[in-house]
Amino acid sequence: MSRTLASATVDLRASRTSSVALVEEALAAIDAHAAHTNAFVTVDREGALAAARTADRDRQQQVNLGPLHGLPISLKDLIDVAGVVTTAGSRVLAHRVAPADATVVTRLRDAGAIIIGRTNLHEFALGTTSEDSAFGPVRHPRDHRRSAGGSSGGSAVAVATGMGLASIGTDTGGSVRIPASVCGVVGLKPTLGEVPTDGVIPLSTSLDHVGPITRTVEDAALLWKVLANTPTTTAAPDAARPLRLGRLGGYFDALDERVRAAFEGTLTWLKGGGVEIVPAAIANVERAPAIYVNIVLPEGAAWHARYLDTHGDGYTTNVRARLESGRNITAMAYLEALAARAPLTAAVDAALADVDALVLPTLPIVAPVIGEADVVLDARSGQTIPVRAAMLKHTQVFNLSGHPAITLPMPVQGLPAGLQLVGRRGDTAGLLAIAATCERIGGLHA
Repeated sequence: MSRTLASATVDLRASRTSSVALVEEALAAIDAHAAHTNAFVTVDREGALAAARTADRDRQQQVNLGPLHGLPISLKDLIDVAGVVTTAGSRVLAHRVAPADATVVTRLRDAGAIIIGRTNLHEFALGTTSEDSAFGPVRHPRDHRRSAGGSSGGSAVAVATGMGLASIGTDTGGSVRIPASVCGVVGLKPTLGEVPTDGVIPLSTSLDHVGPITRTVEDAALLWKVLANTPTTTAAPDAARPLRLGRLGGYFDALDERVRAAFEGTLTWLKGGGVEIVPAAIANVERAPAIYVNIVLPEGAAWHARYLDTHGDGYTTNVRARLESGRNITAMAYLEALAARAPLTAAVDAALADVDALVLPTLPIVAPVIGEADVVLDARSGQTIPVRAAMLKHTQVFNLSGHPAITLPMPVQGLPAGLQLVGRRGDTAGLLAIAATCERIGGLHA
């Protein structure tokens, strides 16, 4: 396993490394991988090295800025850093200089983090493949013909290749978990509203989340506590009884055979480690895609109205078309979709009533080839589905319901696949503890 936030912190305290060395390692990885993967929009080499030298000097003087002191991470280029252009992957905002740090950036800086660069993404976060970007597509770290997932594709690639120790992404329908899954790393979507989104270019003000992409659950927990500004610890689940996971079926059963094999193998491994797996279901979950579209697109179109009218040619063709379609969704349809979230949320709550967490594959497919429009979802039935719909199918419902969800890499040959765990609303700490247990039992780490 490559270096993690936690192991880097231990090495710094033991003087086995320095912040300058950590930044230089990340920059060396960027030199090795960035050009092939197109994961970064900008890299702040001199700024990061200067911050690392300051961190090392502070440490020598017994000054500790916090749990991320001197650790290099990246940010999705949707998150404002004062005085820096936030492009959101678009020509439309090519000259928009952020007036202030986003709250999450302030919290990261206060914890001592070094921001090494800004990662590429699907334009304005409105896509699952990170191929529609003013800077060109983000490419999968193992197969450059394939998508790295989206919209936080650059962030996931950066973590998977060691181009920084972690990254911060955003998740409106799965945009942290989707790329983390296809790139074989950990991605956390916290409980809705737990991490502030001010200073983040919005896609959907009702559904946007900010969350970390890391190599381990321990690292995700560390970053979550900083982002959410909470002292909450991730206490271990009750050892007096076995961990009980609800396996979601029905709507979630159609899977690519590679994903199915990885999922079944992982569940067998977990059961062998004492985890109880029981059937679970979410009532009327098939309504989620329509509810999602009728919220995200009108809200996105409303924020983009001024740019669509004045800078329409600056958008990529596909993203502009999606935003324009949001203008055609009626107020009645939008209000009905907002109202439909409550029973859907209650259905997820009910599915969690008798289990510690829900479990399902994060995506029903592996990373698609860039430019691929449709994919066979289930070889047994020959069912074909648009790539975007397939990639959102297992994630968007938990943005609508607001429940915390995390993806862990499953042991698999070839292209990565993710195991998604979903916890109770307001208990991200509990979900992280469950995920850490599953990670330990099943060897679910990058």
